[in-house]
Formats: sequence, structure tokens, C-alpha cells
Amino acid sequence: MKKFMDEDFLLENDTAKHLYFDYSAPLPIIDYHCHIDARQIYEDVRFDNICDLWLGGRMADGGCAGDHYKWRLMRANGTGEEFVTGNGDKAGRFKEFAKAVSLCAGNPMYHWCHLELQRYFGITDPLGEDSAKSVMERCNALLADSPELSARGIIRSSNVEFIGTTDDPADSLIWHEKLAKEEGLTFTVRPSFRPDKAVNIAKSDFREYIGKLADCVGRKSLDTVRDVTDALTERLEFFAAHGCVAADHGLDYIPFRLITESECDEIFCKRMRGEKISEEEADGYATYVLLSLARQYKRLGIVMEIHYSCLRNVNERMYGTLGADSGYDTIASSRGTGNLARLLSELDRTRELPKTVIFSLDPSDNEPIDTLIGCFQSDDIPGKIQHGPAWWFNDNRDGIERQLRSLANNGILGNFIGMLTDSRSLLSYTRHEYFRKILCNMLGSWVERGEYPDDEKMLRRITEGISYYNAKRYFGL
Repeated sequence: MKKFMDEDFLLENDTAKHLYFDYSAPLPIIDYHCHIDARQIYEDVRFDNICDLWLGGRMADGGCAGDHYKWRLMRANGTGEEFVTGNGDKAGRFKEFAKAVSLCAGNPMYHWCHLELQRYFGITDPLGEDSAKSVMERCNALLADSPELSARGIIRSSNVEFIGTTDDPADSLIWHEKLAKEEGLTFTVRPSFRPDKAVNIAKSDFREYIGKLADCVGRKSLDTVRDVTDALTERLEFFAAHGCVAADHGLDYIPFRLITESECDEIFCKRMRGEKISEEEADGYATYVLLSLARQYKRLGIVMEIHYSCLRNVNERMYGTLGADSGYDTIASSRGTGNLARLLSELDRTRELPKTVIFSLDPSDNEPIDTLIGCFQSDDIPGKIQHGPAWWFNDNRDGIERQLRSLANNGILGNFIGMLTDSRSLLSYTRHEYFRKILCNMLGSWVERGEYPDDEKMLRRITEGISYYNAKRYFGL
């Protein structure tokens, strides 16, 4: 019987072990999309309790901050919300989580938690109800004393080279500025442009946000859609001056409805008067702004990331209680491929298509995305249009393997830009290890079955490229 999660975890053959330990594992991490707060990194925050670090909880404004993956498991185990996101006793909350996770055979959260315990705390015991007290005490002792368990210590010990945060256009980027001025940092933190609130015209906070954007650019108001796109361009240039290399769009679905500027103005003004707009009008406005932004990304050399096919906040009662990002989202049936093709084609028509990374939460989109990206490649850079790594509910072993196989079946796997955490947790860098081992095991299995030659030079190039070098080149780091 194989030992529980030993150093060869997920590596099932000798070639896989060689590729991982000799080529993939030593390489730095480029985490090009995450939700870490730059302020936490600048202030080098410390946590004094593993419960706070892992579970987070309710904030003063009534919302929640923490790991919704873990909250979902606790709720599925019948845990009361007081112990999930509430102010319940920390030892009690941690024990409730340990009880839930011990039942999660096959769930990536089980593997992620144990990788974090092993890599950051040196704990190899399985986590469960009986071990919860001991594990918590050992973690808390290290959190109090170890210099490697502050925010920066975790980043350094994880061999992280680059962190791309997610930031609103109206953000001052003050914490990025402070970090950029520091000497001796072994890693780089840069902002990523996330203009969702200016795109989602049908959302309840749209008018308030447009006022905030106007204030940010020194205007009393933004009265036309040209005012909005000019303000967004101004902020994008500000981000670019602060080292921004990527812009991210979180869309429920891909809109595409071409309208004129005057038509868009009518829709914008109607919404700013507080009137309701139709879905078709919202799609027209969103398409107009997305196209405008994408052309600026191309001009400034910024990568466009598109995430879609998520149905958010489906439990209205709990959304009203806890707010967004509290674990009540699900996979939506995709409506994206046709409109996505039209969006890319419209930009390509005028040669203004930027480097683009596409993520769908619907796993049935793997093959449609992989065949679509083959229609818009160019000599700008190998793999100009990318299928992003398995995202959110798909970043488990099966989901990662499905995405890799689909990309291999329909394109060039060796040009793939690899993994990201998409996480709010500083301990999530072990997900890069998880991904790299799955990748190396897949490559090793192909070699040992005679499906790819035992060509050391090419295997090294593919493994190191996907683990590190492709992303470094793609984002111009």
C-alpha cells in the first residue's frame, strides 16, 4: 500500500517523478491571477490562529471574507452557519471543519489542506475530528513564532516570483506603489485591471459605481458612454504605469450585440436615469465597452482574461444575509461559444485582438474553447489565444486532466501558460504543486505507454514551459 500523500503523491510512474522533481518542482511560481490583497503583502500580516487563516468569517459590514470552498463543505456536513462564517468558538469551528474534511475522500480540498499542513507546518497526520485539537495547537504555535508564516514569508518560502492581484479601476494602487518602492523583495506584485462594475450596466450598484469612477478621474459626472470609456482608458493607462500586465473580466455569460455609439448613449442615459433596461440593451452596452477596452489592451500590450459561465448568488436568502462570494455560486450552462467567436472576430477584423486567456466554468466548454482558439492564433506569440487552466469548480484532478487532454487533443499543449491559484488564501500556492504533479504524471504516462517519445530535450521543454517559462514569456515578465 502506498503511503498517504508522500512526496510521490499523484506521481504514478518513474518518468513522471523525473519530470516533476528534476524539471518542474524547482521552478518559481508565476501566479498571474489571484485575489490576494496587496495591503496584506505590504503590511506582512500574520495570523495567530489557523482558524482565521483557513476559515475567515463575518466582517463588520456583514459580508464575509475567507475560503468559500471550505464553507461549502461544512454546510454540506450540516454545520451551523455560526461555525461556518460566524463568530463561533475558533476551536469549535476548526473541529467542525476537520469533521467535514475527513469525509471528503476524492475532493481536492482534502488534498489541498493536507498539502498546506505538510508544506507550511510540517504536519503529516491526517486531519479529522480526533486530530483537530492537536493540529490546531501545532499550527498556532508555528503561526506565532515562524518568520516563514507571515504573508511575505509564505510567499518567499513558496518560491513565488510574480503575483497578479485583482483590482478595481478606481483603486488608488497605493499598496502596489509602496511595494514597488521596497528594495530587496524577492517577488513582484502587480495590479490587474478588473472593470466589471463599469461593464455590468444592469447591476443594482451600476449608477453608484459610475459616480465613483467619475470622482476617480476628477469629473463631476460621466454623462455619455464616451465619458465612461475615456475614464476607463485613463485608469487603464494608470494601471499600466504601475506594471499591470493583465485585465480580467468576470462575466455571467458572453454578450455580443453590436450597436452604434449613439445607441449606446441612449441605453447608458436611460440606465443613469434609473430606468430599467432590457437584456438586449444591457448586452449592447456591455459589448460596446468590452470592445473599447479590448482595443486599449491591444494598444498597451495587456493580456485580456475572460471568465464566464457562472451563476452567482443563487440562494437569495443567504445572499441577503452574507453577501457575494460566500459560497452560493454554481456552474451555469454555457451560452458563450458563439458570442465569444463573434467578439474575437470583431477585434481580429481590425487587427485589434489582444492576447486573450479564456476560462469557462462549464466543463463542457473545453472542446469548444480549444477549437475556437485555433481560429484566432497569430505570429504575435506562440499560443496568443489561450484556454485558461481548469477554473474554480473544475480545478480538481479530473477537471485539470480534462482541460489538459482537451487542449492536447485540439491544439499545442506545449504552449500552455499553466496554473494560477485564483485564490484569496496565502497558503494556496500548494495548488501549483498539485497541478504540476498532475501535468507530469500525464506526460509521464504518455511516455511510458509509448504515446510520446522518451525525448529528454522535448519533455524538459514542455514540462518547464507549462510550469513557468510560457507564462513568463506570455505576460512579458
